[in-house]
Amino acid sequence: MALDLKKTEKEILDFWEDHKIFQKSVENRKGKEPFVWFEGPPTTNAPPGIHHLLSRVYKDLFCRYKTMQGFYVLRKGGWDTHGLPVEIQVEKELGLKDKKEVEKYGIVKFNKKAKESVWKYLA
Repeated sequence: MALDLKKTEKEILDFWEDHKIFQKSVENRKGKEPFVWFEGPPTTNAPPGIHHLLSRVYKDLFCRYKTMQGFYVLRKGGWDTHGLPVEIQVEKELGLKDKKEVEKYGIVKFNKKAKESVWKYLA
């Protein structure tokens, strides 16, 4: 019988999800010395790149290492859907060159477009 790695991976992931293995691994250490990891929020002005994946791997390694040392590890994800990177991306999409052009376009319309733009990369 040939080994079907895709099927095996899905079975393992389903088992972990169905039995809440990750949550149990955190709860089992409740009362131990805490280690809290506040992950910086991703910006939502473009699709994630491969460098984002690499940094996530490194961040995950720290949390796993601390878990193996017996710490109660809380992972807190940041959230950021606004700010300069989003505004710059929307300016590019609209072909606006400076603040005056943004004002001429309309601040309310520009803000609405910025809010809409973040959902392209969050879905």
